[in-house]
Amino acid sequence: MSVVIFSHSACNKHNLGSDHPEQPGRLHAIFDQLLSSGLDYAISHQTATSATDEQLALAHDRAYIRHVIEKNPTEGSVWLDDDTAMMNRSLEAARLAAGAAINAVDWVMQRDNAQAFCAIRPPGHHAERAQAMGFCFFNNIAIAAKYAIQHYQLSRVLILDFDVHHGNGTEQIVKDDAHILFCSSFEYPFYPHPDLTETTNILKLPLAAGSDGVAFRHGVTTKWLDKIAAFAPELVMVSAGFDAHYEDDMANLKWQEADYAWIADELKKIANRSAQGRIVACLEGGYAHSALGRSVVAMLKAWL
Repeated sequence: MSVVIFSHSACNKHNLGSDHPEQPGRLHAIFDQLLSSGLDYAISHQTATSATDEQLALAHDRAYIRHVIEKNPTEGSVWLDDDTAMMNRSLEAARLAAGAAINAVDWVMQRDNAQAFCAIRPPGHHAERAQAMGFCFFNNIAIAAKYAIQHYQLSRVLILDFDVHHGNGTEQIVKDDAHILFCSSFEYPFYPHPDLTETTNILKLPLAAGSDGVAFRHGVTTKWLDKIAAFAPELVMVSAGFDAHYEDDMANLKWQEADYAWIADELKKIANRSAQGRIVACLEGGYAHSALGRSVVAMLKAWL
């Protein structure tokens, strides 16, 4: 059994100021909690490398990639959509975030019973094929899933997204890809205001405002687990957003650390059955710093 964290100090150079919710303090909080919990001594750390244009193009239009590169400012900030701004270190951080997810795939695919967590910023699951959105520039999880399929000839990859916001970008990129099963839970109705249409490879679990972890666990158990078992993923991937926590005021769900430990344990069972224990998780949301750190620790403890 091996658990590794992929990150890079430059992910914290993407900094839009202390008033912006997606800020460097998020990663500081995770690493502080890892140290204070004692868990840091049970896991290893690896430095991420940057994704290439070719790797980004696994999930994004080349014209969009050029657009993001050209927009990266030398000073000040520019806005790619109403929520997503760039400053002079943003492109570097975004490339490293996507690269970390690819590094994590390589790590787990070369080992048995290995789990990797990418402590990265900016997040990725709102980024569409040709559009930045919701603090996201490149869709880290979708890029890494496409990479795993291409590079390791995988036939079945599960992406499970438990962020409080639906991974609309991931849905758009992987829709109708028979190699990927995408399961997304989210507060509904809420940003990014998704419809509830499902397809053969897109499963959705909308949760009403105020729902606690009991509703989430019930939905996963009754709606997803049998379908995931039938899919028999060869790799388990996770868009790990922690903004459904009751301390996080960016949304209105009421989860606790035990709920993240529960889903981590279920994911480990899934991985053990058909994926040789291999899991790759990428940080998405989570803006209440202490709750974020504690919830990541709960997830990693479940894997250990």
